[in-house]
Amino acid sequence: MYKIGELAKVCEVSRRTIDYYTRMGLLECTRSANNYRYYDLNALENLKMIEHCQQNHMTLAEIKQRLLLKKTDNIDYRVVEEQVNHIKIEMDHLNGEINDILHFVNSLNEEDKKKVLNKVSPQAVALLQSLVMLSV
Repeated sequence: MYKIGELAKVCEVSRRTIDYYTRMGLLECTRSANNYRYYDLNALENLKMIEHCQQNHMTLAEIKQRLLLKKTDNIDYRVVEEQVNHIKIEMDHLNGEINDILHFVNSLNEEDKKKVLNKVSPQAVALLQSLVMLSV
């Protein structure tokens, strides 16, 4: 169990952020007799998921839906469909960005290409190489 300050430190967010997420219903806590808030490992996982979803430009309302989906046994088809549609839109956006970047990467000399590709993850390099082969 984590106090709010401990959870904030572990997840590298502010106490205020955790308080806000708790008030919004994104995080759950238990209260002690002296009114301290304690967060369990599930809250830690949810906070990491919230941060990840925000990095993927999801709104807090969309994140809340995803968290509800995670903890329910009775999954609503429409909610899942919305999540899939959101991911598809993001993938389409990223595909457009990759195509734009590929144009620039292909115009670089071999040495500069290597420098650029060394700065991205192995998965991204594999994806870029696959796209280059498909675009030829």
